[in-house]
Amino acid sequence: MTIAVLGATGMVGSRVITEASARGHQVLALSRKPASDDPKVTPVAVDANDMHALRQALTDSASHRAVDAVVVAVRTAPVDEEFLVGTTRTVLDIAAQLGLRVLVVGGAGVLRSPDDPDLLVADNPAYVPAEIKTIAAAGIAQLRTCQAHASADWVYLSPPALLEPGDRTGRYRRGTDTLLTSADGQSWISAEDLAVAVVDELETPGPEHLFTVIHRDERPTSSQ
Repeated sequence: MTIAVLGATGMVGSRVITEASARGHQVLALSRKPASDDPKVTPVAVDANDMHALRQALTDSASHRAVDAVVVAVRTAPVDEEFLVGTTRTVLDIAAQLGLRVLVVGGAGVLRSPDDPDLLVADNPAYVPAEIKTIAAAGIAQLRTCQAHASADWVYLSPPALLEPGDRTGRYRRGTDTLLTSADGQSWISAEDLAVAVVDELETPGPEHLFTVIHRDERPTSSQ
């Protein structure tokens, strides 16, 4: 496949590019300042706010190579919900017109709490303290943007409560709309293994529009 990754220099985006390239896929690395020495990766400088530039990048007119799927892995610090929602909507609009599949790497806040299915993780202080509620709210707004787009082919991947750089093991467990936890009550995955789940989904799509993943094993002590 040819996979476009928006947010190519971020923690998740950069690892999705590495994983996809290692499996033999061609990658368009989209960001304001992309760079890569990998022959399977084509860096494309693009501002996600520029719809025309984004459309041109996704159609890959320079090499006449059609894009099969788009991974949206954009984040801002501090969080900018308007940008996140606007960028996601733009990608969905373009993808619907071009017939592309979209995988959005979102947030854990949209998931149901494992001990209370009526309580979203975003509203559960055990997982989302007050200081990061705006981040969780932005993830919910992003999911609602996807759900409101009737004509786009999209899937939303929620990471577990903790996502951090680590090792690639390829060992993860998949769930649907409820936060997953391990036997010790933790909910985590490495960014490398999240990237494995992203490319697995692109290669073999599942039936759900919303799914989540967690590492199969307990979090290593060295990462704590």
